[in-house]
Amino acid sequence: MSRRTGETDALHISYRPTLQDATLVLAFSGWMDGGDVSTGTVSRLVQLTGAQPFADIDPDPFYIYNFPGSMEIAALFRPHVQIENGLVRMLALPTNIFYYDESANVVLFIGKEPNLRWRQFGICLLRLAAEVNVRRILFVGSYGGAVPHTRQPHLYVTCSDENLLPEMSQYGTARTGYEGPGSFITYLMTQAPQVNIDMISLVAEIPSYLQGPNVSCIEAVTRRLAKILRLPLDLDSLRAASTRWELEVSKQIEQDDSLAHQIRKLEEAYDDQLLEEGMDEQ
Repeated sequence: MSRRTGETDALHISYRPTLQDATLVLAFSGWMDGGDVSTGTVSRLVQLTGAQPFADIDPDPFYIYNFPGSMEIAALFRPHVQIENGLVRMLALPTNIFYYDESANVVLFIGKEPNLRWRQFGICLLRLAAEVNVRRILFVGSYGGAVPHTRQPHLYVTCSDENLLPEMSQYGTARTGYEGPGSFITYLMTQAPQVNIDMISLVAEIPSYLQGPNVSCIEAVTRRLAKILRLPLDLDSLRAASTRWELEVSKQIEQDDSLAHQIRKLEEAYDDQLLEEGMDEQ
């Protein structure tokens, strides 16, 4: 892929790890980060592997901070600040940070989907991949759907090459069927093959009726990613946290008869779908 002068100035690499045909795992906040499953899953992988930061993408060219409109709309774009006793304690600008784990042969990225200059942001990502011998990019995301919190999230796959689809079917994924607003990830998937990099998008369908971090879905997707990446991780702590979270959510839901009835219907539909799929495979 050709690039113009200055297009990768936003990429800063402080160290070049020794990797070979590595996988770069992407997480973005914003679009397709329902329940914090995208950023939450990759954050857990960073913690569990002990991966270390080594590169970043300067946020300044890629984000809108002052969006015109009502305060409710503008608040979605402005950086979060914390002021205590008349003093500014915190200003949270977006970050885009790469982490590496040489023993696992993996690079992990946690950032925010760019509002602006998708082409330039994509070039930064693909240049980083080339610099550290990445052969495959894997994005993990999520969206709210008709899945009850008492069941495993559905996982849908999109690939840059049809030859990748059979491999991903081994991990209980279904193939994506979608038409609508696009994401930066879809754009990046059209660019990766031009530099001989395979790209896979794994998007979890999670309960739409819950707000905030979905601990159970983060645990489920982290477990699935560990298998795909062949990472021998101890996930017992995640499972314990997931069980506690699910019990607490169920306790609260049982106090709302209407919502509890709705979820029982979702459970029945989920289980019926599994039975139909099992019969189709026989």
